[in-house]
Order: sequence, then C-alpha cells, then structure tokens
Amino acid sequence: MSGTLYPFKVNDSLWILGNGYFHLYLLKGAKQCALVETGISATADLVLSQLEALDVRPDYLVVTHPHSDHITGLDHLRGAFPGAVVMIAAGAASFVAHPKAAPAIIAEDRHMFRALAARGLFSQTAVVTMPPSLSGCRILTDGEALDLGGMSVNFLSVKGHSPGNLLAWIAGTKTLLVSDSLGNHYPGRGFFPTFFTGYNDYMATIDRLESFRPKRMGLAHNGFFSTSGAIADIFCLSRKSAQDVRRYIEDCAMDDEDLARSLFGFYYTDELAVYSPDNILNCCRLLVRRVRELHTA
Repeated sequence: MSGTLYPFKVNDSLWILGNGYFHLYLLKGAKQCALVETGISATADLVLSQLEALDVRPDYLVVTHPHSDHITGLDHLRGAFPGAVVMIAAGAASFVAHPKAAPAIIAEDRHMFRALAARGLFSQTAVVTMPPSLSGCRILTDGEALDLGGMSVNFLSVKGHSPGNLLAWIAGTKTLLVSDSLGNHYPGRGFFPTFFTGYNDYMATIDRLESFRPKRMGLAHNGFFSTSGAIADIFCLSRKSAQDVRRYIEDCAMDDEDLARSLFGFYYTDELAVYSPDNILNCCRLLVRRVRELHTA
C-alpha cells in the first residue's frame, strides 16, 4: 500500500493502523473493539497515537502468532490498555517461553527498529529487553466467535507458518485477515513463502482461506486487497511461490546449506530487508528442511 496514509479507514468497522511494513487491524463494533496484530516496538508509539486520534481503546489485543515481528509491540500496548484481553492460539505461549526464543526475539526487534529508522520511520519507543509473556492469555480455538456488538469475528487456528497461528474472519463483510499465512509480500512482485512448520499444512491453509471467497483481505505486511481480481491474484502468487521453492529445492544438486544461502540471495531484498540477515537465512534453512521432510516421512 505504497503512499497510503495511516490510519486508513476501510469502512466504519475496519481501520488499518501501523505503516506499510507492519499492518495492525482495528475492528470496531457497536460495543467493543479489537486490535488484530500487535506489531513491534518500533510501531508501538505510532499505533498508540493512531488509536488516540481515533479516540479508541481496544478491549482485545489479538496476537496472530508468536514471531518477533508480531509480538514485540505487545507489552507497550498492554501497558497503555491494561484492561484489554490478550488473545492467542494454543502453542503461542510455549513458543515464546522456549529458552532459545528470547535472544532471537530481542535481537530481531533491535534490527527491525534500526531498519525502520533508516527508512525514515523513527520511533521514540525503546526496543524490548525481554519477550512479552503470553502466560495467562485467553486461548482461542478454531472457529471461536467474538461479538463486538453488531460485528462478529470468527477466529481460525491454522497450520503451516507458525505454532499458535490465529487468523480473523468477519463474515458480515467477508473480510479475511490472514497475517503471514500466505507468505511475506513483495508488492508487485510476489511472496517469500513461509511454510516454516510444514509444507502440506501451509498449502492446505491457502486452500482453506481461498474457500472463504473473501471480498476484502488484509496481510500483516505490505498489502490490503478489496477487489476479486486482486485477491485471486494474491492466492495464486502465494501458492505458486511455495510450489516454486519446493521444486527448486527438490531439483537442485547443491547441499542443504548452499541451497538455503541461494534462496537467501534471491529473497533478501526490498521489503524483506527490514528483517535481519540471520533471521531470513534461518527462515531459508527451514524451507529447505520442510521440503526434505516431505521425502523422509
């Protein structure tokens, strides 16, 4: 959404907050509001100022999944709205609590903070010094509904991208908020596929999401779509990007580490360079591993 000014009003019940790199979705019912996505530390003061401008205090904070670019803004939001209920899917809390998670989350938040500043997106908020705790959060199950007052949101627990992956479907307006379950979007170019927990699960999730036939669809990064042609193209590009990477890994004679570095060399550019090289290289290693698992199961 290049050139878009945020917060961006889609309709009376849906606003896009954040910036072009990191979208947060404000759902406004007649009685309550929910914020889907919590962003990073570098978006926290921006999002808080956007909410203040809209005169909104969220009743719910929805963590779509526990990757660093989706949770390091949570404590800032939770501090500003202590009464808000934090919602997660099963598996998110244990992922963040793993001993190896904290150093990676902290380092990645620091890199993203600096990367946005280098792009002119400055923040006064401090980077995180520890991951947010997801202990005691409300755990949503697949299909569970939340009534915001004249607006019902159904949550989808899906697989393929991350443990504890939670998406939102607003049937009344046929709006689907998919987070990263279609990949990481390069506007005008396609996707970096993100089947980090399973290729077949990832492809099944794409099929499931497409079956909803959404009229509006929001990604967590770099894109909101509201025409049937654009949405159809996004599903096609998402599916093709995963298939192309699978085929490349299966057909290439390089060893796994060289394969991962080859993928990194192709994908680490433009919007994806907001993330650290170590992070994206490790993501590429996961892609290779998940394809290899298809032939060893």
